[in-house]
Amino acid sequence: MAGAAALPRQNGELVFDAPWQGRVLGMALALVEQRGLDWDEFRTRLVAAIDADPTRPYYESWTAALTDLVIDLGVANVNEVDSRAAHVAT
Repeated sequence: MAGAAALPRQNGELVFDAPWQGRVLGMALALVEQRGLDWDEFRTRLVAAIDADPTRPYYESWTAALTDLVIDLGVANVNEVDSRAAHVAT
């Protein structure tokens, strides 16, 4: 990916500020692969998430894009996502 959607790198290596950031990246990759989707299915949502809130931290936009994709695919509904997010936050 290029532009605002490009993964943060330093010396060619992916950069994560916290472990959850690598996990959200892995979950997005796994979902796209498992569902046999074209990567653009996710990338389009990521670009939209970044455009919707350009000041939001990068991997929080990944989380928003992944959430949208999970809901759109029917993997989970909004209530399930909210419930899991609340559980993780506690």
